[in-house]
Amino acid sequence: MTHTMTGFDHQRVRVDDGVELHVAVGGSGPPVVLLHGFPQTHLMWRHVAADLAADHTVICPDLRGYGDSDKPREESPDTYAKRTMADDVVTLARALGHERFALAGHDRGALVAFRAGLDHPDVVTHLACLDVLPTVDMWEALHGTSAAVGFHLYLMAQPAGLPERMIEASADAFFGHFLDAWIKAPDALPAGVRDVYLEACRGAVPSIVADYRASAGIDVEHDKADRASGRQLTMPVSVLQQDWGAALGYEAAALWGAWAADLRHSTVSCGHFMAEEAPGDIAKALRDLMAR
Repeated sequence: MTHTMTGFDHQRVRVDDGVELHVAVGGSGPPVVLLHGFPQTHLMWRHVAADLAADHTVICPDLRGYGDSDKPREESPDTYAKRTMADDVVTLARALGHERFALAGHDRGALVAFRAGLDHPDVVTHLACLDVLPTVDMWEALHGTSAAVGFHLYLMAQPAGLPERMIEASADAFFGHFLDAWIKAPDALPAGVRDVYLEACRGAVPSIVADYRASAGIDVEHDKADRASGRQLTMPVSVLQQDWGAALGYEAAALWGAWAADLRHSTVSCGHFMAEEAPGDIAKALRDLMAR
């Protein structure tokens, strides 16, 4: 796979038995970890990372199961639980010499970041989640015909076998659908970058499905347990989202507010891939967060 994050060092770091993450590291200063979403890799952060690297150590891994990171077989629901993936991130940062760090995630990466913030409040100093709802809230928000926008969530929630075969039979069309449908500024996703994403996803169908399957099972269980106990995010939190709430019948700021006392919630006018469509705005939002 071709990497185009100029000025970043690429390495592999062991985070679990038999699991190494590929990570790009650049810059110097207070550490910030950036987690990518679906159907992408660490490369989605290329513009924001270059900006932040002027005065931060920027750490951009491929999540387990994605990109050039290892893709362990789904031995149990825990294999791709967001709790497990959050532990990966904490272990990765420590291996790179950082006991505490700011954390930002987009889409799937935001779910991992959310879980890391809940499970490791002494480690995550600041938290940003881009264009996502916490897992339990997401499932509760989807209903009726409006839930068709999330058809992939239901497909990949099915038991192992069928969803993998269906997606592998037409992987480029499946993953390409989201790259095309979720963007408002197509020029922000050059053909070469799009090809990198498709290549990465084409070779990771079982692990991507396993990641989504976990979000229909064990991740919901973890969120429900935390919600019932009143557990909250204790660090400053920023959430940036498209305004999907009106169409799906929920109030995103209120849902997030139940999880974070120190919350700044804002909507964006760009598409889903905001770190590529509006990198200057996202970099500024992250700098503002880390200044709190």
